[in-house]
Amino acid sequence: MHILLIEDDTIEIMKLERTVSKLEVNHKITQAKNGEAALEFLNSENRLPDIILLDLNMPRMSGIEFLNILKEDDKLRYLPTIVLTTSENRVDLLECYKIGIAGYVIKPLKYEDYEHKLKRVLEYWDINELVKA
Repeated sequence: MHILLIEDDTIEIMKLERTVSKLEVNHKITQAKNGEAALEFLNSENRLPDIILLDLNMPRMSGIEFLNILKEDDKLRYLPTIVLTTSENRVDLLECYKIGIAGYVIKPLKYEDYEHKLKRVLEYWDINELVKA
């Protein structure tokens, strides 16, 4: 599975990479530090990812701004996008689902809890029939 991780925090990137490496599966992770970089990648000649993991709180373009642009694009709107955030703000949650996300996961503080949640998210998407770009 090809995953696009849109995250500006180096620690969070390392946590995800560590979790994926423990799963002993062959997932490819492409990183973008913000929404602008992610859109540039998605609109390039690169193969589209199978899923997107998106942080909401980023510089330059928020995750919600990115989602609005993504879901307005005829080519990109069907990419499953899972919000991976520390925001427990109900307004953010409702807005993201209104825009059309595939899931909303709150990052736990303890690494073991983070690993458990991410493992379940990736296992779920790994068994789904995804649109291959």
